[in-house]
Amino acid sequence: MPAPTAVSRFPAGLGLAFRLARRELRGGLKGFRIFLACLALGVAAVAAVQSVSDGILDGLRSDGRAILGGDLALRKIYSGFAPEETAHLTASGRLSMQAELRAMARKPDETASSLVELKAVDGVYPLYGSVSLRGGGDLHDAIALRDGQWGAVVEDTVLDRTGLKVGDSIRVGEASFAIRGVIEREPDRAASGTFSLGPRLMVSLDSMAESGLFQPGSLVYWNAKLALPAGTDLDAWQKALHDRFPDAGWRVRDFTNASPQIARFIERMTLFLTLVGLTALLVGGVGVGNAVRSHLDQRAGTVATLKCLGAPGNLVFQVYLIQILALAGIGIVIGLAVGAAAPLLIGRALEGLLPVTARIGVYPGALLIAAVFGLLTALTFSLWPLGRAREVPAAALFRDVVAPAAGRPRASYIAAMVAAALALAGLAVLSADNRVFAAAFVGGSIATFAAFRAAAWLVTRGAARVGRLREPGLRLAVANLHRPGNPTGSVVLSLGLGLTVLVAIALIEGNFSRRVTETLPTDAPSFFFIDIQPDQLQPFRDTVLAIPGAHDLQAVPSLRGRIATVNGVEAEQAVVDKEHAWVLNGDRGITYAADAPARSTIIAGSWWAPDYRGKPLVAIDDNIAKAFGIGPGAKLGINILGRNLEAEVAVVRDIDFTTMRLNFTIVFSPGLLEGAPQTWLATVQSTPEAEAAIQRTVLNRFSNVTSIRVKDALDTVGTMLGHIGTAVRLTAAITLVAGTLVLAGAVAAGHRRRVYDAVVLKVLGATRRDVLRAFLLEYGLLGLITAAIAGAIGTLTAWAVLTQVMSWEWTFLPSAVLSTALLCTTITLAFGFAGTWRALGQPAAPLLRND
Repeated sequence: MPAPTAVSRFPAGLGLAFRLARRELRGGLKGFRIFLACLALGVAAVAAVQSVSDGILDGLRSDGRAILGGDLALRKIYSGFAPEETAHLTASGRLSMQAELRAMARKPDETASSLVELKAVDGVYPLYGSVSLRGGGDLHDAIALRDGQWGAVVEDTVLDRTGLKVGDSIRVGEASFAIRGVIEREPDRAASGTFSLGPRLMVSLDSMAESGLFQPGSLVYWNAKLALPAGTDLDAWQKALHDRFPDAGWRVRDFTNASPQIARFIERMTLFLTLVGLTALLVGGVGVGNAVRSHLDQRAGTVATLKCLGAPGNLVFQVYLIQILALAGIGIVIGLAVGAAAPLLIGRALEGLLPVTARIGVYPGALLIAAVFGLLTALTFSLWPLGRAREVPAAALFRDVVAPAAGRPRASYIAAMVAAALALAGLAVLSADNRVFAAAFVGGSIATFAAFRAAAWLVTRGAARVGRLREPGLRLAVANLHRPGNPTGSVVLSLGLGLTVLVAIALIEGNFSRRVTETLPTDAPSFFFIDIQPDQLQPFRDTVLAIPGAHDLQAVPSLRGRIATVNGVEAEQAVVDKEHAWVLNGDRGITYAADAPARSTIIAGSWWAPDYRGKPLVAIDDNIAKAFGIGPGAKLGINILGRNLEAEVAVVRDIDFTTMRLNFTIVFSPGLLEGAPQTWLATVQSTPEAEAAIQRTVLNRFSNVTSIRVKDALDTVGTMLGHIGTAVRLTAAITLVAGTLVLAGAVAAGHRRRVYDAVVLKVLGATRRDVLRAFLLEYGLLGLITAAIAGAIGTLTAWAVLTQVMSWEWTFLPSAVLSTALLCTTITLAFGFAGTWRALGQPAAPLLRND
């Protein structure tokens, strides 16, 4: 009987592969800490973001009635609801009426004032939820008429700005109110639908007759909140309402879409943060690949022995794939545990910051998506080194220390890797609400990976062509950039991706801040004034310009309306470019003018003659034209004061809102709107010394006029951008942490070769200082090169986002790029020093005896 062959000792089947994999894993997780950290970080980020988002959106859906203030909400501007409309709504269910407007609240002695968002409510408000006052108390008792004076409740900011306290009196318009409480929570604040420039002040609707603020044309938003009987079919009821009042001109919303602005914001932030987490996961994927490659390097002897004993290549592949999947499972479980627990802490941090209550909990769908992301990432980045190890001959593995084996996996393994990558990209796109943006992210990620890979290749090739440098330390450093087994590719790719994100975000945020604050035009107005009555215009002009330091007062008539039809088709159905569909969100400012506004760029058409009195014409902003794909000659229906007015588009123009001048997206020709109830808007320039006198004088003489100080409004916007920028930087830091982990993994993966090099150099007479200097030069060069590449790609990304996506002006900010370069070089040197110091501490004798 012949002796058994070597191959017969390795019967085919997964059972043997599992046994061998289990035996190797008995040695512990040494060498896979970075692998686990990278996967856990990315999975935790995706799971946490998805869970928090699901919690907030679930809160929006579950608390929809309280957030909206009713089963249905109807909004009108200016004139409120007609008696027959109110009667119909009252017969349909429980009805609550409210009015919202901006006003000036001030101390009785006129020494301090504050712009407020005034809300006047009836005795039924709120239909759902409750208004919480500090220290308890009932809202309607607080705002009731008592001892001849109406009450008011305010947010803390009103007290801070005016220096008043609970119990003091505050004037709004012509009325005086006693402050009887501080608002801690207003259930339907999120559904207001208007940008808030000031804190809330809430009073009784009955008290407004004394204020003098409800005048013809005043910008008042009237809200009717309705609680319908249980079981009412909302869609059928709304259809019947439209059939009954087809020209009412109101906007109707139901509790299933209580706060679309918040929902859109949360969905967009979820998309952004998920992609940041996915970026961290992709960067971590490089660490996964490094860890697998390092693990296989350390197992080179084992693999070679197995192959020499006749183990087929499939068995080698299966053994190590099982190990990788088992370790990936551990990393994913750790990430899911952190991702499930993190929302509990995040939810506490969000309390009071969000106008809705987030229902934080465990969302299996969010965790499943994160787990699949982690698994596909592990497969995508580990299949190449695993497939390569399967193909390398045993003899080549034994020579791997001095002559690293080259080659690529066979086609089947490359196909499997490509399939995993496509599945990862597909999941990123299909799980996103905005799939176009997600697809762009996937494309950008592929391009960025390719760019860094190409950059690493160029660095390696360039270092190889430098030639023999005279300075030994520098010569060794350059040689290490292109020697066999060099870390150039891993360092450039891993750290570069994280720093690219930071550069892009720093430049985008810097341009935001500069646009809001630093680029304020020198001739920007100091104040905006709203709700000036037509008969007040001339006295207002004379009063303001009589104040020393006030000049250049500009005034225009102002109305509000919404786009109702385009060429006879309902506006919602006429949209052709969804990126500009925001023009349908709410009402638009409308005016009329004989002459074209100053600094107006006409894109198409021509302005009407100053004495034009023909059919109604309209000039529209370019964004409206893009939204509907229209130009001169198109018919636009605008609903103003409940009437649909149709006009022909004569002009399409580009509006530069950065001038801070009075600009309107819709301008009518003269002859149509002059008789409509309207107010005037005005701007005025002044010296800083005159601002207080202007505000005080206008308040004293024109109590119904609201003044908005431009610098205060910009401070509000700047604060918002600052909060958003901080959040974005913190999330982007996740990518940098992942890149740092991968860099640590790259240093760890090259530790074996670093020890070998250090020992050889010491044997040849190099001192510890010489070796350390050479290695630090190597990592310093790598850090500077990576920073330069990350700076270039990050700058290009920021430019594309600002100019192509947001249509903003671009300004290069070198400080952001230089600070990132310094950060990159510091991190790289720190890890290079740590790895080199450990290598220099290894004794030479054991290594020389083993090799």
